[in-house]
Amino acid sequence: MMRVVVIEDDEDLAMGLRANLEVEEFGVSTYSSGEAALADVIADPPDVVVLDLMLPGIDGFEVLRRLRAAGVETPVLLLSARSQELDKVRGFRVGADDYVTKPFGVMELMLRVRALARRASPRASVHDSETIVLGDAIIDMVNRTVRRDKEEVPLSPRAFGLFKALLEHRDKVVSRHDLLRKVWQYDASVTTRTIDAHIVELRRKIERDQSNPRHILTVRNIGYRLRP
Repeated sequence: MMRVVVIEDDEDLAMGLRANLEVEEFGVSTYSSGEAALADVIADPPDVVVLDLMLPGIDGFEVLRRLRAAGVETPVLLLSARSQELDKVRGFRVGADDYVTKPFGVMELMLRVRALARRASPRASVHDSETIVLGDAIIDMVNRTVRRDKEEVPLSPRAFGLFKALLEHRDKVVSRHDLLRKVWQYDASVTTRTIDAHIVELRRKIERDQSNPRHILTVRNIGYRLRP
C-alpha cells in the first residue's frame, strides 16, 4: 500500500483529506506541525507528502527545504491559501513537485496525489496512467482532453500524438526527426514547422505561461523535451 503523509494544522481539513485518501486506498499519517513530521518523514519517507504552507512554528517552505536538505526525494504537493505567483515560484524552487491553491476540489487533489505516487513508484510508468498531471493541467489520456481551472478543452489528434511521443521519452530530448517518424510516419507534406505549430497548441493548453514553459521545453536545433 502506498503511503501519504499529510502535514496540515487545520484538523477538519486534515481529517477530510485522510478520509478521502483512505478511500483511494492510501495509507495515511497526519501531522499538525512541521516539527512533528520532519523526523518521521526523514527516517521513513512516504510515497507522497501533502504539505500546508501556513503551519505553526516553521512554515511549509522551511519544512520542504529541510526535507530536501536531508536527501528526501519524496514528491511533495504544497497546499496554500495564497495564490500569488511568487509563492508558487518559491515553492517550486525549494523543491515542490505540485502546488494547489485553497479552496480546491477534492477529486482533483486525489488525481494529483495519485499522479505523484505513480511517479514515485519504481513499478509504475507515468504513461500507464489514465490521467497525467503537469503543473495545474490535468491531461485525460482516454478522452484526449486537458483540464485546467475547471475548464476542459480537447487536444487535436496530432497534438495528442505529439504529447504521447514526448511522454514515452519523458525528460529526454526527442528530435524533430523522431517526432516526424512517430506521429506523421514521414508524411512528405509535413515539415518541422508543422511540428512547431502543434507544440504551440500543446503549450497553449497545458502551460500556465506559454512564453516561459515549465513542461514542454525546446532544445535548440534538436527538438523538444517533456519535463514531468
